Amino acid sequence: MQPTHCQVKVPHADKYFMKRPFTSSLPTSQTLGLFTEDGGLLIASWVTYYTTRAHNLAQSFSFGPNNTCTAARSCEDTMADLKGIDSQEEEEPTIAEDVVVTKYKMAGDMANRVLKLVIDACKEGESARSICELGDKLILEETNKVYKKEKELKKGIGFPTCISVNNCVCHFSPLHSEPDVVLQNGDMVKIDLGVHIDGFIAAVAFTIVVGATKDNPVTGKKADVLQAAYLAAEVAQRLVKPGNENVTVTENIQKVGESFKCKPVEGMLTHQLERNRIDGDKTIIQNPNEPQKKEHKKCEFQVHEVYAIDILMSSGEGKAKEREARTTVYKKTDIQYSLKMKASRVFYSDVTNKFSTMPFTLRAFDDEKKAKMGVTECARHELLSPYPVLYEKDGEFVAQIKCTVLLMPNGPLRITGGPWDQEIVKSDLTIEDEDIKTILASSMNKKAQKKKKKKAAAKASEAGAKEPTESEDKSEEKVVE
Repeated sequence: MQPTHCQVKVPHADKYFMKRPFTSSLPTSQTLGLFTEDGGLLIASWVTYYTTRAHNLAQSFSFGPNNTCTAARSCEDTMADLKGIDSQEEEEPTIAEDVVVTKYKMAGDMANRVLKLVIDACKEGESARSICELGDKLILEETNKVYKKEKELKKGIGFPTCISVNNCVCHFSPLHSEPDVVLQNGDMVKIDLGVHIDGFIAAVAFTIVVGATKDNPVTGKKADVLQAAYLAAEVAQRLVKPGNENVTVTENIQKVGESFKCKPVEGMLTHQLERNRIDGDKTIIQNPNEPQKKEHKKCEFQVHEVYAIDILMSSGEGKAKEREARTTVYKKTDIQYSLKMKASRVFYSDVTNKFSTMPFTLRAFDDEKKAKMGVTECARHELLSPYPVLYEKDGEFVAQIKCTVLLMPNGPLRITGGPWDQEIVKSDLTIEDEDIKTILASSMNKKAQKKKKKKAAAKASEAGAKEPTESEDKSEEKVVE
């Protein structure tokens, strides 16, 4: 059997290969090391689903003493095959394809329906845990209705339902063995959830106040923070479009918060969404501190990208910290490690099979006790990434608005959002900044903008036809005389 790792003298190998990290901890991967004539090393690595082909490629070389390799076929042919593997790995379907847009819209419609039902369930006396369970149950019921014949197509929870109350910022989804929160009239409740169809995630979050009606509207700093979150989301949706940069969005979210004497929660991120990935590479940061400003990467939005625009606004200082509440929401990472405990290995296997790369709650496991045991070692070695429960200072309120936006060629397309009712929210403050007013007055859709311009032009021409000019007025006066 030929070795799966060989050294090949390849002139100008950098023309054919992207530099990749060598991951020796992947037991099922095959690797082929390529060396340029000057000794510069380039490593290509393939994980499980490329194992066979990578091994066959390794066999295409003839080996001499000490694994010295002389190419048995032309260098160009070998490079072409290896480039083919790279392109297969990297090319994922995007919203440039109609079928992908359809799946996003389908997931978005489901998320909106579930959100509405969860909002209806947020009544005085209901517990956060029971509402979380209801949300997850509804998501699974919705996704089980579609693509029944396509057994290989995965669908379900894109983000587990979280119910975070008042100064709790995010990610509260308690276990049965953990303390719960019972809703009271006047509580500010943030609902956060996600649905995925075939790995395409539609995320949504919305904030309500329990018991609020048109006759009993939200007022005071609750109204201020709600209005700030809603308008910041509206501004962000209009700025996240091809050609704009993330720093522009950050700056304008900050301006909206200042108008309502609120602060965006420090360091919170809006993520690009990719297939099977809720935290893509491009991000928008809220209210960054000095180190975060230096570290956060500037990026430009491109057509056919997808974003979960996530606004978290605080009536306080905007500083979020962990407290005693247990972290229950996690997602799998790309890191590999050989787990020592059997309970951890069984748990991690269940995570991989049931959720793959999607975020999940420990409450989804039949035995919570075993899940809590298994997650500890997995999290310690960073096989799982936690979504910690965060809190603002007591007495403050945090509002969240999240929507999923597709950057289509004809303008941003919002596929998720909550049922905002301005008559229920009565803030005494308003937007004074003229730039923000201009952004809010603009339309997200290019077609809508063109229609507005046409209507304005038509009105102008109509008015011009009806109203005589100054010279026409004078000529008419002469005729009358």
